[in-house]
This record gives sequence, structure tokens and C-alpha cells, in this order.
Amino acid sequence: MSLIAINTSQNVNINFSTASIGERILAFVIDLLIKGAYVFTLFWFLFRVFNFGSYMDGLDNWSQMSVYIILTIPIHIYTLVSESLMEGQTFGKKLVKIKVVKIDGFQASFGDYLMRWFFRLIDVYSNSGVVGLISMIVSKNNQRLGDMASGTAVISLKNRVNISHTILENLKEDYVPLFPQVIALTDNDVRIIKENYQKALKIDDRQVVSKLSTKIKEILKLEIDPTKMTERQFISVVIKDYNFYTGKDL
Repeated sequence: MSLIAINTSQNVNINFSTASIGERILAFVIDLLIKGAYVFTLFWFLFRVFNFGSYMDGLDNWSQMSVYIILTIPIHIYTLVSESLMEGQTFGKKLVKIKVVKIDGFQASFGDYLMRWFFRLIDVYSNSGVVGLISMIVSKNNQRLGDMASGTAVISLKNRVNISHTILENLKEDYVPLFPQVIALTDNDVRIIKENYQKALKIDDRQVVSKLSTKIKEILKLEIDPTKMTERQFISVVIKDYNFYTGKDL
């Protein structure tokens, strides 16, 4: 499984595992079964309950085709709608635990999902999906043409992480926070801060710690007296304060 470096809005690269071709195919098959179940249920209901066949017999071929297209619209826009509403996931992707993300670190927009959906005509439905399969095999990040055109990739959410790799911290019951400004941060911001802070501590990279501390102060508009709190203490307190104010605990 290859890794993809995604540059976040804080100009920090985070490595994610790209979804394998097998995972993407499995998600596609699950979505296909969902769409198939919709069509089967719909037409079974129409033919058995409303005698739909007799109604269709009274229409010409073009009218019949129009009716079928209208009835099957949900399966045609299923991927576009579900990825837009579920932030890069269809039900199949959710079950397989993979997700569409922007490589530049920003949230994918409706236009990005629309671009991916449009290219499905080439990637998936032309030549029985051979074009999409080949592009995923030869591309660096397992991207099909739709991913390349929209600047997205599909990542795996199955990465095994322990508590030291998350934003959670053990807080004492009598813990008193110092910086209420931390509520301006997001979960992703704090996760990035903690990951880079821990990496810097392991190799005693004081330059990274200093830059990280400066960046946090700029974002939160804080001025800290270095004689009262070191940069390492400051970063540690910011992480704990965020946990405190957001109610996250173990």
C-alpha cells in the first residue's frame, strides 16, 4: 500500500495510505449492489402493485425510454450525491473505509465530485472499466483519470493508530486550562500539531518545535513570556487545553 503526502492548510505534509485497487473495486461492487437493489425493488413494486407493464405498452419506444431514464436517475447520480453529502464517501466506500480527499489538503468541493463523476463515463463505463483500472495501476497514487482531473485521491481510513497518534491527552480531574483561544482550532489542526510535536521531540529538533510554537501563537494571537513557559510547555498546554474545551477524553 503506497503513501500519499497531503499538504494541509497549515503547510504541513501528512502521509496517508492510499486505498488499494482491491478496496476501490470492492467499494464499487457494494455500490453496484445497492443500485441494483434499488432498481429491482422499484420495478418489482411498480409491476406487481401498479400494473406498470400495461401502462408502458401504451407508449412508443421513445416515451418508454424517457420513463425508464427518469425512474433510474437515482442510480446515475448516486455516486455524485452520496460523495457530496457524505464528504467523499459512498455507502460502499464507507463500509470499506476509504474516502476521497483533495491532495492540496482542502475540503473537496461539489465541483471536484462532479468532475470525478463525469470522468466515470471514461474510467468506469468505457471498455468495462479498463481505462480506470490501467490509470490506477500506472499512476503514483492509484488515481483514475477523474482523480487526476479533480486533484483528488482515495485514501484508506484503516490506519491503525494508538492514543499517542491522536489528539487525545490524559487530563487530571483538577486540570485548569490556560488558553481558551484554542477553541479556534479544529481537530485536524490539533492532530497536525501533536504529530509534528511528537516527531520533533523524538529527535530533539528544536527548530521544528520553535516554528510550531510560533505558528500556533500567530494563529491564536498569543504572546507568551518565555521566562514563564518554554515553547515545549506551551505546545503541550495547547493540546491539553483543546482536549479540555472540546470535551474529548479517554
